[in-house]
Amino acid sequence: MNKLAVVALGGNALLRSDQKGTIDDQEGNVYETAERLLTLIKADYNVVVTHGNGPQVGNILLANTAGHS
Repeated sequence: MNKLAVVALGGNALLRSDQKGTIDDQEGNVYETAERLLTLIKADYNVVVTHGNGPQVGNILLANTAGHS
C-alpha cells in the first residue's frame, strides 16, 4: 500500500520573506515545490495538494479595496 502525503501549498511555499512577491518569484517557488512533490511521487507516495491561502488572498483584498476607493 502506498503512503499518503497531504501538502498544504500556500503562503510560505509561494512567497518567501526575502522576496518582493512578483509573479516571477512565485512561479520559481512553485517550480521548486513541484520538484519536491515529484520526489514524493517517485517514492510511491499518493500526494494530495490543497491550498493554504496565505498572504496572496489578503493582497488581493487590499488591491480590490484600493481600486474601489
